[in-house]
Amino acid sequence: MGLFDYEFRLEEINKKQPPLQKLNTVINWELFRKPIEKALAVQAKAPGGRPAFDKLMMFKILILQRYYNLSDEQCEFQIKDRLSFMDFLDINLHDKVPDENTIWHFKEKLKDKNLSQTLFGLFTDKLSEQGVIAKTGSMVDASFVNVPKQRNSKDDNDTIKAGSVPIKFGKNKHKLSQKDTDARWAKKNQETHFGYKNHVNVDKYSKLINKYCVSSASKHDSQLLKDLVDKDDVQLYADSAYCSQDIERYLQSIKCKSQIHEKGVRGNPLSGQQKANNQKKSKTRVRVEHVFGFMTNSMHDGLHMRQIGKERIMSCIGLLNLTYNLFRYEQIIRLKIS
Repeated sequence: MGLFDYEFRLEEINKKQPPLQKLNTVINWELFRKPIEKALAVQAKAPGGRPAFDKLMMFKILILQRYYNLSDEQCEFQIKDRLSFMDFLDINLHDKVPDENTIWHFKEKLKDKNLSQTLFGLFTDKLSEQGVIAKTGSMVDASFVNVPKQRNSKDDNDTIKAGSVPIKFGKNKHKLSQKDTDARWAKKNQETHFGYKNHVNVDKYSKLINKYCVSSASKHDSQLLKDLVDKDDVQLYADSAYCSQDIERYLQSIKCKSQIHEKGVRGNPLSGQQKANNQKKSKTRVRVEHVFGFMTNSMHDGLHMRQIGKERIMSCIGLLNLTYNLFRYEQIIRLKIS
């Protein structure tokens, strides 16, 4: 092995512009260090023992994990196996790589401190300060987040649907940890889903996510609109699922112009003019679908998750949305999208 073989090979890899390396060129990762270290600060221990891994590096591992949709075990292996992953994390072959348990524990700490929401808001605020998010119009939509299906008895499912936890689950903490009592079934367009929904408010020009919230899969999209839209939104695009008098009154109260698709009903179909208006609105509204398309295709089926329980899913969805925003921002800078 030559003295510079590693550097030469890495140089060849970077010529292909891997997505992680493109991200490193535009993201100031130090922006995230202070809130992470402040939230996860621990009391000083006695001298001795192995030093803790850099918290910012651990955070970048979670971004890498969400982009490639890797399990903790696969994440550890791929970091050890791929030079581009090591380069993204600024580590070398001789450096120790966090094992799968360390990655899992770090995610748990983020979940306990609700840090994914905090870091998402921090980055979004920075983009607003820079004028990248123009605040001249928003789009809302939701997508299913599928999780491992539960094999429960009918009685257990009835208890869960009623909002309770079956007694036999509660008696065994190990069994309860493997049961998701927050996820729900839903059916749409002949497809059945089990899990949650990722509800997003997206800037209509930059396609960056402004806000998000999480619900069970059975919740109707329109029920969370008031959590996504506020007085900062001046114009709102949405499909006909959000068409209701209550929502229209709410938008009027916050002085947000409604561009929601109109919906026909039995005995009162849409007129030709209404159909033309909907078609015009669709040219803008359809851009929100690009967000979920990126999560599905570029982020390796990112809307399918392995975690169990709403708190973990909420934390992972926060990281998913943040990861999307990071890569979208890099694309905006690289392509000089105005």
